[in-house]
Amino acid sequence: MNATLARTDLRIGVLYGGRSPERPGSIASGEAAFKSLIAQGLRAELIDLDYVDWGSLHVRIDVALLASHGPGGEDGKIQGLLDTLEIPYTGSGVLASAIGMDKVTTKNLLRAEAIDTPRAVAIHPTWSTATATSTVKHSLGFPVFVKPVCGGGSLAAGIAYDENELDALLARARERTYERYMAEEYIPGTPCTVGLLETDGQLVILPVHDVETDRPFYDYDAKHDRTLRREHCPSILPEAQTRVMQQVALRVHRLVGAHGVSRVDFLCAPSGRMPVLEINTVPGLSPHGNLATMARAEGIGYDELMRHLIATAFSKPAYVP
Repeated sequence: MNATLARTDLRIGVLYGGRSPERPGSIASGEAAFKSLIAQGLRAELIDLDYVDWGSLHVRIDVALLASHGPGGEDGKIQGLLDTLEIPYTGSGVLASAIGMDKVTTKNLLRAEAIDTPRAVAIHPTWSTATATSTVKHSLGFPVFVKPVCGGGSLAAGIAYDENELDALLARARERTYERYMAEEYIPGTPCTVGLLETDGQLVILPVHDVETDRPFYDYDAKHDRTLRREHCPSILPEAQTRVMQQVALRVHRLVGAHGVSRVDFLCAPSGRMPVLEINTVPGLSPHGNLATMARAEGIGYDELMRHLIATAFSKPAYVP
């Protein structure tokens, strides 16, 4: 066990919940992590970001385990506040968190480093639906995949096969909480993900996880109903492809300046193309989620995974932007 975690008086605050559209997933992550820590005899408390008294937090906890998803939880805002309060926290710092949360910024960095990612158009919040549809049509053509710039879990996302479907999808999207959306070229393929986890000071690239689903894409329902998907970890894709994805995932992790843990998502197309979709700097912590599944395939149980995550709070450099 990490020397810091061996302290019986270490107070761990599991930060979860909040007001993000991804609150349900955050609650599931936080509750699972909390139960594991308590079962291991560690001192922990659940702290809902929607109700926390920030002024007293520094006297309540010694370290924060972040189980906060979506805007406000994994975009650098909580990380910056914890830095100001001088409370160590798991995972990446402010800059990497902000970059990872903003898919447009991530894509710009990926393209600058010649890393394949689907072509995309950022839809400005002030554009009318007609302007957005015309811009997407002439820039990308159809079909396109529409999703929030700063969101996850496939919430408010969908495929548009023509102008009418895009109009309808954008109209529905603008009724949701997210303000900024993007459209990217639709690439049929197998959703894959690669986890990276720091263990004993070394960054380990976890086995590739792939998913089959009969739905049009790996949507919110498929991600939360195990009967709607078939998972493989290690992946059943050819080893040559999985090795490439693992090495690209490491490049992306380092490119954004991530620390301790991340999950890089890909699409593996029948043509052999394997574009990067995004990087998640605060992966879900459900025992049946992608990160835990990949960790198990590497021989790391859920309780051990939680200990490794907490250790990342104490292995950051003295200054992380």
